[in-house]
Amino acid sequence: MADLTMTVNGRRISGTVEDRTLLVHFLRENQGLTGTHVGCDTSQCGACVVHVDGKAVKSCTMLAAQASGSEVLTIEGLSDGAELHPVQAAFKEHHGLQCGFCTPGMIMAATDMIRRHPEGLDEKTVRAELEGNICRCTGYHNIVKAILAASEAMAGRAKAA
Repeated sequence: MADLTMTVNGRRISGTVEDRTLLVHFLRENQGLTGTHVGCDTSQCGACVVHVDGKAVKSCTMLAAQASGSEVLTIEGLSDGAELHPVQAAFKEHHGLQCGFCTPGMIMAATDMIRRHPEGLDEKTVRAELEGNICRCTGYHNIVKAILAASEAMAGRAKAA
């Protein structure tokens, strides 16, 4: 068993988990945060992407105990509750989802991608960086369009500030 303490979506939590508990299962089963999806359990699909200490991580490849002492952000914590995060809003506006299974992981990966490229993104970069996220429904066109729109909007906000 492993003792852990972490901050999840701004809330400090402590507990004990089996040593082998993956972060994705801890978030879903222990914390009830089911927006983080289990797709492949092999880090191939990206449905489980969350942020750990500000960086995108496939939570099916990380033990919950490894996240102890960290700040974890899931799709549920991305917006402030009053309005959608700009990436969420762009996915909605540009129809960047169909079944929605991959969407939380895509949004979390996109948010990290935009953070790492504050000057903005181009289509080639977005497509290359999305290689670790699989969508079986949309063909990626609207996902890419949504990420580019969110990147532009967020770069504009940064320049205005």
